[in-house]
Amino acid sequence: MSRSFDVYVPDGDEARRWAQEELANPRYADAKPTWFDLFARDIGRFLRDLFTSENGANVGPAALIIVSVIIVAALVIALIIWGRPRRARSVRSARGDLLGAADDRSAAQLRSDADRSARDGDWDTATILRFRALARGLLERDLIDPAPGATAQAIAREASTVFADESSAVRRAAVSFDDVRYLRHPANAESYRELADTDDRLRARRPEAVLA
Repeated sequence: MSRSFDVYVPDGDEARRWAQEELANPRYADAKPTWFDLFARDIGRFLRDLFTSENGANVGPAALIIVSVIIVAALVIALIIWGRPRRARSVRSARGDLLGAADDRSAAQLRSDADRSARDGDWDTATILRFRALARGLLERDLIDPAPGATAQAIAREASTVFADESSAVRRAAVSFDDVRYLRHPANAESYRELADTDDRLRARRPEAVLA
């Protein structure tokens, strides 16, 4: 005994709407190649075509070497002027790992939670949260680009390149974080206040490179 099934076939307008809704999914935007990816791909194609046996015989080895040197020099100059391409801000914001913990809170949320712990006299928790707020704030402003799993000291070093005159204060803030988080040395009101003041100063300032 055979059974028949009805298959729904959308009309043209409905099929177009389904396609638009599917392509609006954020995963397609995340997978979109950057301008640097497209530029590198075009350069690779150009060099591949240039060095084929047919083109190589017509152009000559000396000309091929000169063209290659010009292309490499142009890439180096572009990197010097514009710097290496950064990851998209949406990708950076989606990364939840921060100083050894999965934490998606914004810098403002971390500061609020840190101050709440400070009011309760929980200086250890307040210190940990406030340094994470400091790091998250620099990330949100795209001032640092730490490697995955970066330590508090690594973040302090990057922050020091942006705010050179705050390098000592930022290093002390990182030490306060490490003392509480890893060495189990208790924090206190004074050490938390110094850390909070450093965070407040950094978020109120523009980077020196912009001011110059």
